[in-house]
Amino acid sequence: MTGSDPEPDHGGDDTEPETETGTDRDDLDRLVTTLHDRLAATATRPVREDASRWLGEAEAVAGDLAVGPLPDDEVLRRRLGHVEHLLSNVGETEDEAADEHVASARTALADALATLGDGGDERDERDESE
Repeated sequence: MTGSDPEPDHGGDDTEPETETGTDRDDLDRLVTTLHDRLAATATRPVREDASRWLGEAEAVAGDLAVGPLPDDEVLRRRLGHVEHLLSNVGETEDEAADEHVASARTALADALATLGDGGDERDERDESE
């Protein structure tokens, strides 16, 4: 009996759901950080002015998410959707390294959105209409 083992008989069943949720949140945190890092990397590249504006705004939104704890899923989904919209306006950057950073950011964004899933909003709307 040591102070470091206070909950040995509750660890198995209680920690499995928390571990899955914790793992999802850890994955989301990692993906959001990657998204922000890739977008921040474009700031040092000689990209087209129009692309730079969209990338800067997307970086700012991702940066807000990357610091501190992640918001709840609904807010996170909405903010990532905003980043997705901003990135949809980025065409050619005219810089190969920046294009690679943008592609990596889009991959991290898609993975984060896939991890979040659809949030069940469609099911809730269906249930209300019936």
